[in-house]
Amino acid sequence: MVRRVGRVRRARKPGVARQVIAAIIGLAFIVPLLWTFVTSLSTRSDVYRFPPKLSPSWEWSNYARAWQAAPWLRYFGNTVLIAGCVVALVLATSLLAGFAFAVMRFRGRTVLFMIVMAVMMVPQTVLLIPNFIIAQRLGLYDTYLIQILPWGASVFGIFLLRQFFVTLPRELFEAAELEGAGAFRILISIAGPLAKPSLVLVGLNAFMGSWNAFVWPYLMTKSESIRPIEVGLQTFYGAEGTDWTGLSAAITFTTVPVIILFLFLQRYFVGGAYGVEGAVRG
Repeated sequence: MVRRVGRVRRARKPGVARQVIAAIIGLAFIVPLLWTFVTSLSTRSDVYRFPPKLSPSWEWSNYARAWQAAPWLRYFGNTVLIAGCVVALVLATSLLAGFAFAVMRFRGRTVLFMIVMAVMMVPQTVLLIPNFIIAQRLGLYDTYLIQILPWGASVFGIFLLRQFFVTLPRELFEAAELEGAGAFRILISIAGPLAKPSLVLVGLNAFMGSWNAFVWPYLMTKSESIRPIEVGLQTFYGAEGTDWTGLSAAITFTTVPVIILFLFLQRYFVGGAYGVEGAVRG
């Protein structure tokens, strides 16, 4: 009996250790958000206190002042439009390219895939000046298109979808081919639905990348009417210093939609884990 209890205790230790590590990692991500929220409700004098004040002063006027500092409804609309278009393009290109590299057989497939993967090794900052010149010559500077088209394909998305399709059993596609289905029909009817969890991950990654973009839209636009949220946050930086309370308030109400979206979509990561197994058994 003692031996059994000892075995149970030893078996539980790894699970407890994982939970502790997960809690520490989660705390490392939550603390900056909490600190931003506390700062958004603090007075300007509280920001520079040392040791810092850990409780907010409940200055809700900071939110009203931050909201009036910039046309946030316009920024929200621009960001949603740009992010929505980017997500749609990324999902389409990732699904098509990932399926082609994983399932279809054509000459030079491996070499072409390696070239696509090599793009990840090129620093984006190196391409800023050439891209700026190209955008001006094509007449795309200071437009919505320059904020959408360059990000319409994701190497990460292509790689993730390709890896997912490689893990699918070939029997699924062979059975569909025997029924007379072509490559596009197989993609739409079989591969695409099974890839739903991966597509959600790729879409969420593309949405967050577009929502948090700053350097690219800041350099490629000059009109406030087409700029996204992140560029609008520079309103709180001035020659006299940074308005930390107003900036924190603006960061808080511009981050809430992303958090809500992530909480809504996280069930797909858990619920779709057994999609392939169920499809094979069926």
